[in-house]
Amino acid sequence: MFLENTVNHKEQFGWIEVICGSMFSGKTEELIRRLKRAKFAKQKVEIFKPAIDTRYHDEMVISHDANEIRSTPVESASVIRLLAQGCDVVGIDEGQFFDEEIITVCNDLANSGIRVIVAGLDMDFKGNPFGPMPALMATAEYVTKVHAVCTRTGNLANYSFRKANNDKLVLLGETEEYEPLSRAAYYEAIKKQGESKDASKKDLR
Repeated sequence: MFLENTVNHKEQFGWIEVICGSMFSGKTEELIRRLKRAKFAKQKVEIFKPAIDTRYHDEMVISHDANEIRSTPVESASVIRLLAQGCDVVGIDEGQFFDEEIITVCNDLANSGIRVIVAGLDMDFKGNPFGPMPALMATAEYVTKVHAVCTRTGNLANYSFRKANNDKLVLLGETEEYEPLSRAAYYEAIKKQGESKDASKKDLR
């Protein structure tokens, strides 16, 4: 009964694509590339991003290399469901910042025949799975994991090391606050950061 109410049997099913990785790995660049290709094919495309992400522009989705595409900032995932009606392709940037409802929204859109492309961080600065991204990756038909280059070793980087002394889970930033690191470099940096904090606490005593 549930499936009969939520799945549109009259249209071809869509699907979900997830582009994930660390900071500076090219996630947004790849998202923009796929969306522009869909636009070139005369498909109706809508792009959404969380309203809190105003690092580069209020409305544009912009990659670190300044590639850009116009988007609609939204306060919550539920708004996407309303604004995506009639679309062929829906792009969502910074998926990790959305509430858990983004999982249901993406699946509902795919079930109604829409191609959904989500880009986001798969791990937070502590190295833990980030927000709704693990569930989106599990339910997606296609998952593309992209990598940055470790600034300390030159190896593939899949961790986002936060250089800033701030423990907030959500901290929008650029190269001043974050650095892409490989596994070995990340855990070495975490160790040194912890030692530095301990030393600072001793100095204050």
